[in-house]
Amino acid sequence: MSKRTLAILAAIGATGIYGLNHTIAKGVMPSYVGAFGFVMLRVIGATILFWAISIFGPKETIAKKDYLRMLVCAILGMGVNMLVFFKGLSLSTPINSAVLVTTTPIIVLIMSAFLIQEKITKRKVLGIFIGLIGALGLILFGAEIRQDAPNIPLGNSLILMNSVFYGTYLILAKILISKYHPFTFMKWLFSLGILICLPFGYQEFMEIKWSLLPFDMIWRITFVIIGTTFCTYLFNIFALTQLKASTLSAFVYVQPLIGILFAIAVGKDSLTLIKVLAAVMVLVGVYLSSKKVRP
Repeated sequence: MSKRTLAILAAIGATGIYGLNHTIAKGVMPSYVGAFGFVMLRVIGATILFWAISIFGPKETIAKKDYLRMLVCAILGMGVNMLVFFKGLSLSTPINSAVLVTTTPIIVLIMSAFLIQEKITKRKVLGIFIGLIGALGLILFGAEIRQDAPNIPLGNSLILMNSVFYGTYLILAKILISKYHPFTFMKWLFSLGILICLPFGYQEFMEIKWSLLPFDMIWRITFVIIGTTFCTYLFNIFALTQLKASTLSAFVYVQPLIGILFAIAVGKDSLTLIKVLAAVMVLVGVYLSSKKVRP
């Protein structure tokens, strides 16, 4: 199996976990853990895990000229990105969240063209357009799981901001990952992430009543730390070694698909012809966006 194929599988795995995360993480907030406190759990847990696995990677030192770029990546990818997304999710709904993250590829395409002069082909644009139509179809015709959503407009705005920050992070990370091993890269980024998120999440983190958390909340928190944070960031950073940032971002269209399938599996939704057609469009869009252009 080629590295590119493995990279595509890693991207699919990451976006699949993200698709489940919209509903799983929402169930924890804000009754048991505040949004910013949850972010602290994510960055602390992921930092411990990445430092643990870094012993299996090469011993590398970050060059001084890359300090600033590393800091910016940490701010965008492990700081404001997580803070605004989880706060937005706590205020809005999982379905709205799944819709809005599909704006990431559009943002990455635009930013890639300006920041790293990445070539944008007509087929890639077509793939993103088809995927967007499919993703919107899944959302518009899918049953929405009822969740507490105290301020949907503000929540949606924050989730949209997350797409901007995460898209920019992918582009900047693409440059650094060509120089450093993923383990080295991620352990330092998440270490910086703790310092960045601490002023925002310290109070909510300290307010968590661990002894009162039911098992249902414990496994949800564990899923977010190990799955949504550690695994997805590792999968995505590996995928970036073989795929363009704009190609990787196109996999976000699979998130609504996974969300619908998950809802069906737990008896919260049903399968219809419209959803099948929309799902096919999502997959076609990802294929067109990820297919390597032959010279």
